[in-house]
Amino acid sequence: MRQLTIHDQGQPIYPIYLTDDFASLGKAVSALNPKGRKICIVSESHVAPLYLDTVKANLAPVCGLVTSFVFEAGEGRKNLDTVQDLYEHLVEEHYERGDVLAALGGGVTGDLTGFAAATYMRGMRFIQIPTSLLAQVDSSIGGKTGVDFRACKNMVGAFHHPSLVYANVQTLHSLTEREYISGLGEIIKHGLIKDKAYYEWLKANREAILAQDPSVMTEMIFRSCKIKQEVVENDPREQGERALLNFGHTLGHAIEKLKDFSLLHGECVAIGMTGAARLSASRSMISTSDLEEIVQTLQDFKLPVRTDRLTAEITAETTLSDKKMNKGRIRFILLESIGRAVIRDDLTMDEITDAAAFCLVKGAEEDR
Repeated sequence: MRQLTIHDQGQPIYPIYLTDDFASLGKAVSALNPKGRKICIVSESHVAPLYLDTVKANLAPVCGLVTSFVFEAGEGRKNLDTVQDLYEHLVEEHYERGDVLAALGGGVTGDLTGFAAATYMRGMRFIQIPTSLLAQVDSSIGGKTGVDFRACKNMVGAFHHPSLVYANVQTLHSLTEREYISGLGEIIKHGLIKDKAYYEWLKANREAILAQDPSVMTEMIFRSCKIKQEVVENDPREQGERALLNFGHTLGHAIEKLKDFSLLHGECVAIGMTGAARLSASRSMISTSDLEEIVQTLQDFKLPVRTDRLTAEITAETTLSDKKMNKGRIRFILLESIGRAVIRDDLTMDEITDAAAFCLVKGAEEDR
């Protein structure tokens, strides 16, 4: 087992456990003193049949009662209606502020569970048990919770840290190849924005990563978590540096919305990174060869770099509804170099439209 600890102003606030089974879950949770308390495992319909019974069996000995709430899988269920259904379960089962929620699943489950925990009885504890690659390296860490609101992604949310993160790397073997590769979009992003050496390591170990070699995969997750840890600790409430983690997300979220969530989040981030790299090259921040190399790397990891059936103008316009707007200006994350990202809020709509066009398959645009 490998372990990291997230700090806030130098004080430890929660641990991240990286392991290969659920055997130590009960011991990890017992540190939260849950004796006599209820734990509600929140999961979704694809994950629950695989892991719910095992997680229940490991939590039952350390707490008073374990219940479960399972919702239908998919981004379409990451909304306030599902949160209300979870509230109803908690009320019916007489959950109190001192009880605990456990998010068992991917990013949708973690974000939704964290938001419910932040708001039920004005705040209760929750733990993250991420089962997707994207959740293990990104969404389970940092305390950003939320749900979508009328097709606006993560528009309603709260900062609410988990009490612990317990990532069982073996759960990644139950992902489809597409789901696993989607998570690699966020991982490559970590190297591009903060650590060129890590980015080069990813390229050098591409075949082992795609083959899900256990030792390489564990090292990759640990190093990505370290980068996320550093950024979150430096800027816990996204007032500055933490915004760098949004590299590829401004265009990515617009594409995700316009494609009616038919593409996975990591796929949209990869396409968005292609556009952001194009913007960086257009401003002569990185070279054309850097741009070409980044696009090739994404393709080498089987990630999409373009999509179809959208127009550049509408894609660019959709970025205006992004929650990262600041004083009416779009905050874009660009690259000064590979391994070093910066925040820019002076982009014109023409520049954004050009970047969006670079992300679209030529000759396959369609008005929406």
